[in-house]
Amino acid sequence: MANLSAIQEETKKKRIKLRWRDLSDQRRKEAITGILFILPWLIGFLFFYAGPALISLGMSFTRWNIVSDPIWIGLDNYIEIFTGDKNFWNSVFVTFKYAGIYIPLITILSIITAMALNSKIRGIAFFRTLFYLPTIAPAIAASLIFMWILQPTYGLFNILLSYIGIDGPNWFKDPRYALWGIIMIAMWRLGASAIIYLAGLQNIPEQLYDASDIDGASAWQKFWNVTLPMLSPIVFFQIVVELIGVFQTFTPAYVVSQANGYAGPIKELYFFMLYVYVKGWQNLQMGYASALSWLLTIFILVITILVFRSSPYWVHYEAEKK
Repeated sequence: MANLSAIQEETKKKRIKLRWRDLSDQRRKEAITGILFILPWLIGFLFFYAGPALISLGMSFTRWNIVSDPIWIGLDNYIEIFTGDKNFWNSVFVTFKYAGIYIPLITILSIITAMALNSKIRGIAFFRTLFYLPTIAPAIAASLIFMWILQPTYGLFNILLSYIGIDGPNWFKDPRYALWGIIMIAMWRLGASAIIYLAGLQNIPEQLYDASDIDGASAWQKFWNVTLPMLSPIVFFQIVVELIGVFQTFTPAYVVSQANGYAGPIKELYFFMLYVYVKGWQNLQMGYASALSWLLTIFILVITILVFRSSPYWVHYEAEKK
């Protein structure tokens, strides 16, 4: 068996050599040009993504405070995370709670907004631009703006609530409302999702709606039986992207915590990524933070796989073969 494998490998190498040798000069130039074009990206990927990722994997098995040499401790970091770190479980709970509220909310509101922006009325291009503009605002700037809007005494939102007789809360210091404040900041970028759903809506064939009208379908029936199934691949794509983004939530919680002068974030704002930052750069436990980062990678991978596995049951592809 070993000899057979060696022969097959040698044959494969010869085929590759023959293929390259048989290429014309023009084909070789095109291949070299393609390699040269992809080379900057490849170098960047190796040095700034793959390389640091592999280094962090090795660091996750060490105790390292940055200023001294790392000490190999094997699986101790992972054992400590699962058996003795209450803050880890709190950060997981906060992140999952945030995901459970934010993803359905952003999905529903984005589809509603996209349907409104799909209306054929005069000046609709202006409103599409208006809804998309907040997306280009930096996350730090958006967080600071919402800290002013949600300020308990002179914030715009609480002032509007006072007009209808509601005493607005202290959004970012009250544990009951802190997470909702972060959700409001995230919803500020709703326009990006809405534009993607809008593109999906405009690709739905009009003939399907015409057939529904002939059958006497109501507006809700057309949405449920035509729009939603045809839009399901876009919904699937957006859910995957939003899930990955949710687990990497960091900037709003960090800005709010630092601006309010907290020694550390309050319990309800202890997102997973923020906890990684606290362990790595505030407590100088870089090995521990690396272990947390790899657990985050595994969480994202597992959840993404589960979403992909569920897709055959609810995602409809127009051109799929039956």
